[in-house]
Amino acid sequence: MISRPSRHCSVELQALPPRIGQVRRIVSAQLRYWHLDALIDPAALGVTELLTNVHRHAEPDKRCTVEILLMLDRLTVSVRDHDPRLPRPCEAGPVSTHGRGLGLVAAVSESWGIHPRDDGGKVVWFTLAVPRPAFGNASPVAPDDLALARALDGDQTGPHPQAPDPHPLTAVREPEHAGARSTVSG
Repeated sequence: MISRPSRHCSVELQALPPRIGQVRRIVSAQLRYWHLDALIDPAALGVTELLTNVHRHAEPDKRCTVEILLMLDRLTVSVRDHDPRLPRPCEAGPVSTHGRGLGLVAAVSESWGIHPRDDGGKVVWFTLAVPRPAFGNASPVAPDDLALARALDGDQTGPHPQAPDPHPLTAVREPEHAGARSTVSG
C-alpha cells in the first residue's frame, strides 16, 4: 500500500486569551519548520479566529484541540471542541466588533467547513493551498512524491475542490489550569 506523504501537529488547550497567542506562535513556528512561511499569516489568522470562537461560545468548557495537517499540496487547520452547537456565519455591521470570524476564515482560505462529531462536539476546519516553490526544492514534500500520489489518484489537475475531512483525535482530559500540550509527527 502506498500512502500519501504527510506531516501532522496537534495542540490541546483551554481556549483562553493567553493560550490563543501561544497556539498562534506554535502554528507559526511549525509552518516555518516545514518551510511554509507563505502560509504563516493566513494560518495564524484563521486559527486565532477559530480559537476565539471557542473562547466566546463553546460550552460546557473551553477545552479544544488544534490540528494542522499537511497532505501534499494542501494544509488543513482544524479546531475541535466539545460543544455540539454549530457556528453560523453572520453579517456583521460596519462598526460591529463581533461576528466577522468565519467570514475572515472564508476570505483567507481555499475552503472551510464544519462537521459534527459522534462524541457530541464539532470540528471547524479550513484549508490553504501549499504554494509551489519558485526555485529549488524548498517544498516539505518531494515533487516526485507529489507526482506519484497524484498519478495514483488519477489527479493531474492540482488542488482538490473539496477539503479532506480532518481525522478526529482522541480527546485527552486536561486540568483547568494546564497550559497547551502539543504533538508533532513528520
